[in-house]
Amino acid sequence: MAYDSAIANHLYPKAISFMTLANARKPGGLACLLVISFVVASDCHAENWPGWRGIRGDGSSIETGIPTRWDATLHENITWKSPIPGVGHSSPIVWNQQVFVASCIEESGERVLICLDRDSGRILWQRTVFKAPLEIKHNLNSCASGTPTTDGRFVYASFLEIDGRQEPAKNVGAARMMTPGVIVVAKFSMDGEMIWIKRPSAFSSAHGFCSSPVLFDSLVIINGDHDGDSFIMAIEQSSGELVWKFPRVHKTRSYCTPILREFDGKTQLILSGSKQVVGLNPKTGSEYWHIEGPTEQFVASMVSDNDKVYLAAGYPDYFVTAIRPTGAGDVSNSHVAWNSREAKCYVPSPVLVGGKLIVVDDRGTINCFATSDGKVVWKERLGGHFSGSLVTANGLVYCTADDGTVTVVEPSDPMKVIAKNPLGEFCFSSPAISDGQLFFRGERHLIAVGKPAASR
Repeated sequence: MAYDSAIANHLYPKAISFMTLANARKPGGLACLLVISFVVASDCHAENWPGWRGIRGDGSSIETGIPTRWDATLHENITWKSPIPGVGHSSPIVWNQQVFVASCIEESGERVLICLDRDSGRILWQRTVFKAPLEIKHNLNSCASGTPTTDGRFVYASFLEIDGRQEPAKNVGAARMMTPGVIVVAKFSMDGEMIWIKRPSAFSSAHGFCSSPVLFDSLVIINGDHDGDSFIMAIEQSSGELVWKFPRVHKTRSYCTPILREFDGKTQLILSGSKQVVGLNPKTGSEYWHIEGPTEQFVASMVSDNDKVYLAAGYPDYFVTAIRPTGAGDVSNSHVAWNSREAKCYVPSPVLVGGKLIVVDDRGTINCFATSDGKVVWKERLGGHFSGSLVTANGLVYCTADDGTVTVVEPSDPMKVIAKNPLGEFCFSSPAISDGQLFFRGERHLIAVGKPAASR
């Protein structure tokens, strides 16, 4: 999976990185490099998983030897299974020996950040970010759905805080109420000391909040698409003060976490949502380009190779779309490489594997598209309902259904199912991959699958 080393340095300046030339210069002049983030400076070339969808933000791991078979109900190939206080769909993140996850203690209204020891699953610390009433949300959302992020020095978490007020929901089919509030972003030390807590902007949505923070240079970037004055914003890591705020013209809710990529020599913050796909300058929030549509609402994060960016969306119309992320201004009529209605994916984010875009739709169908032209290579039924996003390692794809069944797929033609593995409880989050292990945040437990590579 190609990734620009300059972006990795912006994201994780303290990471120890090893870079190998992965590709010659592509059209547009991008030198693509593989970045392998080490857990420690040793012979164990294992990646951390520092934020939403990993170090590249696309669900990919360059590790090999990741487990493909386990059974959490029988404790087979399970290192530990640790009860997690509260409720939440926040995915786990991993940095060296620490695992972090956000949660909501519904009885008390506390939004908390939890740190566990990766070797034992023991909770090292739990910190209350704030206490407030529970927001009105979609049934498939939670009050702690944003995934934290870390650079190995500090941890950042985001939530929605309400004061109990209600107002009529906007942009909904049937009349109902929603609870407006403010976005809360908090910074903690790796030892659990709160450095600062900020409430940078208002937010209101009929479905609640689930935006995950993204780090770039000295900034924390948050998607604030909502049913009001929507925005993307960046706050200063050191102080929490607002640096820039880019308005979203269509003012429509979405839940996508941006990705960072370099094209045409420019580092771009790329995301779909609010009836548009945009490429922004992450330093200033100014726009490079945008594409109108292809639909109204987006949840899944985008993915990218050396040539294009890809989305799977949305509501009310479903699309899988490939975009050339270059040009300036409105490139709707010139930069859509292909567009397909052959998959009905809304929530789960896709992955790229060897020239193939793998998309699982919410209703349990897995789809394989050729990245070159959007041709459907195959489509198969997995069964169940899917909320969690796909992850990939060693050429395999891990698909987590809401009922906790994790199907491991080889995306060959025809597709091969390698294994179906039960977690033993519902799971609405996405897994993390680090040092030869998988980490799943289930409905009641955090589950570590497999042994660390260093101990095998």
